[in-house]
Amino acid sequence: MSEPSEVLLEARQLACKRGRNLLFEGLELSLKAGSVTWLRGTNGSGKTSLMRILAGLSAPAAGEVLWRGTPMRKAGAEARDGLLYIGHANALKEDLTLAESVAYLGRLGGVEDADARAVKALDHVGLQSRRTAAVRTLSQGQRRRGALSRLALEEKARVWILDEPYDALDVGSTQTLSALITAQAARGGAVLLTSHQSVPLAGLVEFDLETVRRR
Repeated sequence: MSEPSEVLLEARQLACKRGRNLLFEGLELSLKAGSVTWLRGTNGSGKTSLMRILAGLSAPAAGEVLWRGTPMRKAGAEARDGLLYIGHANALKEDLTLAESVAYLGRLGGVEDADARAVKALDHVGLQSRRTAAVRTLSQGQRRRGALSRLALEEKARVWILDEPYDALDVGSTQTLSALITAQAARGGAVLLTSHQSVPLAGLVEFDLETVRRR
């Protein structure tokens, strides 16, 4: 369990370019244990680009990302195992069943007993009846819930980075997701998310990317 004041993931003087365009520079962000942060900004402001940099999937134009005080490039497996990124793409394999696809993602993330855990995770998000359905037959909302079931697979990842997680969810699924995020913070994790709709979470910290862009 992390101490409440511990900084799990930190960005220092980050800059990001898209082609020749500078999206932002001098960005400072700290994700502390027990926090949920809403990353805000207009379309094209660099929210997804920032999330991918923080998740170690893209390199910044300048600055660095630290995992528990250690540069990401040196943190190695600890950082990889401690981070969970779910982007716009649901990353589910079309020709597998939903349970098979979630289990496959779990195994890639080092989850033990991935098959059994995938079944429980899908039950958690209300997809019991669709576990054996091919991913290609699912609705957009079902696919999104299937991707988000990874949040219930295991508790190893201390930091969740979620790009538009509430997209395509109904009221019940929104409540389930909010409960998962709240539980992650309660056990000493940290969550960074984007959303174009109101986020139904208490104690939310807002980080406006536009304030960085206007400096």
